[in-house]
Amino acid sequence: MATFWDGPKGGEEPAAAALASQILSHADRDVTFMVHLVGESQNLLVRHFVVFVESELAKRGISYGAHPLLRPFIETHARELTDFVLQGIGLRHQFGLQALETMAGDPSRLLRVDLWDSLQSHIGDAQRQFVSGIGGLQRILVQIGTDA
Repeated sequence: MATFWDGPKGGEEPAAAALASQILSHADRDVTFMVHLVGESQNLLVRHFVVFVESELAKRGISYGAHPLLRPFIETHARELTDFVLQGIGLRHQFGLQALETMAGDPSRLLRVDLWDSLQSHIGDAQRQFVSGIGGLQRILVQIGTDA
C-alpha cells in the first residue's frame, strides 16, 4: 500500500513540526479569521427580531391571545433570523492572515463602518425574507383555528 505522507520518519514530534510548517507555508492563502458576534450583541439581534415578528404579525391581526403556540413560533423565527444575520456577517468578514498582519492606519474604524454596513444589510434582508413568507403563516394559523 502506498504512503501519502512523505514527512520525516521517526518520532511524532518531527512529523508534527513538519506538518505545522507546511500548513503555515500556505497561511497567506488558507488561514482566515471570521467576525463572530457574541454576548449582548447576539441578544440585541434576537430581541429586535422578536419585536419585529410580533409587530409584523400584529399588523395582520395575529396575536398571542388567539394562538397559544405563537410564542414558540416567534422565538424560533427570531433565532433563525438572527442566525441568518450572524452567518452572513461571518462569511462576509473573513480576513486572511497576511491582511491582518499588514493592516495600516486605523483598521478598527474601517472595520466598524464595513461591519455596520453588513449588519444593516443582513438585518434588512432577514426582515424582508420574513415578511415575504408571512402569508403562508396566516393560512396555517387560520387552518389551525378552524380545526380547533
